[in-house]
Amino acid sequence: MTQTTQAVQQPALTEQQRHEAVTALVPATVAGMPPTAQSFYAVVRSDGTLARGFEAVSAANLGTGVYQVIFAHDITGSAYLGTLGLDTDSGESPAGEIAVVGRAGAANGVFVQTFDAAGNPADRGFHLAVLS
Repeated sequence: MTQTTQAVQQPALTEQQRHEAVTALVPATVAGMPPTAQSFYAVVRSDGTLARGFEAVSAANLGTGVYQVIFAHDITGSAYLGTLGLDTDSGESPAGEIAVVGRAGAANGVFVQTFDAAGNPADRGFHLAVLS
C-alpha cells in the first residue's frame, strides 16, 4: 500500500486573527530575532557531565537514562528541544530516543530521559536547546 501526502492550502486569516497576530507581534532585530528572545543550549555527555553550553550551569545523571540540566535563567514556559548526540565534532551516536520536559521544582531546569533503540532507559549523550 502506497501512501501519498497532499499539500493543503492555508486558509486566509480572518480580520480577528489578523488583529490578534499584529497585536502580539514583537519587532525583530537585524538578526531576525525579537529583542526579547533568548536561546540557551547544553551538550551533555552520557555520564551526565556538561561538555559545553550557553547559559548552562550544570548537568547531572540522576539514574540510568535520567538527567537534569540547570540553566542560569528562569526558563518556565520555554520550548525544550532535545536530540541524541555526541560531545565531539564527528562520530556515530548510538540509536535511541529522548524526552525533555521542564524540571519539577526548578524554574531554571530541564528533565531529560534517554532510551536505547528498543525503548529501554539507557545513558546517551544529548544536545538540548531552550528557546524562550
